[in-house]
Amino acid sequence: MMEFHADTTRRRVAGIAAGCVLGGAVAATVAAPAAFAAPDCSPAGIAGTVSSVTGSAQSYLNAHPGANQAVTAAYNQPRAAASQNLRAYFTSNPGEYRDLRGILSPIGETQRQCNVTVLPPEMASAYSEFMAG
Repeated sequence: MMEFHADTTRRRVAGIAAGCVLGGAVAATVAAPAAFAAPDCSPAGIAGTVSSVTGSAQSYLNAHPGANQAVTAAYNQPRAAASQNLRAYFTSNPGEYRDLRGILSPIGETQRQCNVTVLPPEMASAYSEFMAG
């Protein structure tokens, strides 16, 4: 299992972690061709994927204030309340939900293709829930 410094990960994916509790457009378009390419399963390749995804997700949230506000608020809520509040927000904004799923999808692809876990346990279960939604 790959490990990342908790503080750095928390800062980079604070919005993603809360958004994952529920559970893709520009990044989805960019990621689509990569889905057919062999993944770079080296530690640097995996770290690069995680960094790229978290940066894209944070940029997306910064450009979508409603989603950013919902995700930021949920990050500090108990999991059940965060899940309910985010589900309500993204049900009302399905395009943003699809966009974020697309942005986050390379993490799952990397995990499956490289047979690694790239997220800390608390984020991994939230990611799985969000992507299954």
